[in-house]
Amino acid sequence: MELIHGEIADYHFRADGILVSYSKNPKRTVELIAGNVALVKQITGNKPVPLLIYLCNSPMPDKATRKYSTEQLPVIYTAMAMVSKPGLSSLIMRVLFKLKKPPIPIKSFTNDIEAREWLRKFV
Repeated sequence: MELIHGEIADYHFRADGILVSYSKNPKRTVELIAGNVALVKQITGNKPVPLLIYLCNSPMPDKATRKYSTEQLPVIYTAMAMVSKPGLSSLIMRVLFKLKKPPIPIKSFTNDIEAREWLRKFV
């Protein structure tokens, strides 16, 4: 499996069209998110794809970064399946989307097989 290394995550683009992200823990900033968006566009040929993300604990981003990140989701992803320990993904959902619903389908899982199965309908 070939990994493409980024500052906030490493990626693997699967043959089935699902992008897999292995999250890293630096504090997200607008600059880091912008660089990550550019990297994802490069990996996917500038086409939105479903994302399977393995979350890790990372510092809380500031309001501007959360807003920018939310705006960029539909630009690069068709759906997002978050795999983590129980509680982590729901915390992230509450922080990012406390005032309005997510701009793409997002679901949390503790099992990556179920997450991939759910994502297949968004390929």
